[in-house]
Amino acid sequence: MVCKVTPIYSGYAALVKRKAELRIGISGWRYPPWRGVFYPEKLPQAKELAFASRQVNSIEINGSFYSLQKPSSYNLWYKSVPDDFLFSVKGPRYITHIKMLKDVDTPLANFFASGVLCLKEKLGPILWQFPPRMKFDLERFKNFIAMLPRDTKAAAKLAKKHDKWMKARSYTRADGNRPLRHAIEVRNASFVSPDFIKLLRREKIALVTADTAGKWPFFDEPTTDFIYARLHGDQEIYISGYDESALAQWAERIRNWQSPKRRDVYLYFDNDVKVRAPFDAITLQQKLADLSPGHPESG
Repeated sequence: MVCKVTPIYSGYAALVKRKAELRIGISGWRYPPWRGVFYPEKLPQAKELAFASRQVNSIEINGSFYSLQKPSSYNLWYKSVPDDFLFSVKGPRYITHIKMLKDVDTPLANFFASGVLCLKEKLGPILWQFPPRMKFDLERFKNFIAMLPRDTKAAAKLAKKHDKWMKARSYTRADGNRPLRHAIEVRNASFVSPDFIKLLRREKIALVTADTAGKWPFFDEPTTDFIYARLHGDQEIYISGYDESALAQWAERIRNWQSPKRRDVYLYFDNDVKVRAPFDAITLQQKLADLSPGHPESG
């Protein structure tokens, strides 16, 4: 698998000098109920990503959560979106939900070898979501965070340690060295802990602000220089949308996150069941158009 090399920016200095970034998008894009509602009638499934990526400026890849994807898929996704587009990638549930961070050296290598690096300059934060049953274990999380690559060069080095069965479907090269960001989403009350917050701040990992309609703990605790938020539903998780008042409140929260600290913000709507996610994302994006340096193309 060959991915074309493109120019890059150098190191963390580029993150500091430019204007704070605002990315508002959706979690996933391939949902049958969206066809004919968000997607135009008779739009081929193969063109759904191209369409969605011109309505919002970022999408969270969640297929990677359920199974390892292939370099050919990542390469196709890269080519389907605009030049200034950004993907976030959800880490595998095999690591977070099944192994629950135990003996995950090779699974972590497999994930980074699966084609993630084919996204090149369009690769944004990596999301690690943990199940409600998983409780806070300081040593386990310290060990896991220590394994996470912090730039694409380190990710490529880790990827080379993948399982042998992946040899024919792996991609283990970085087209340059860019910083990698990581965000952690938790759903157990045991994480309401000063030790957890202290760990994330020390390691510069974002604690996800997740709106789950009150089902799980809500965190609004900046732990590094960027914010990662996931909106699963205002009143009913995965189902209910956000009305004008709710979206205005989220817009105000985003403005507070970005001023005066100039934090980058990545926010994704995951209330997909009733086809609310894309429309809520578009509306919120419009409310904050003055903050976004990379707003999507019109049309």
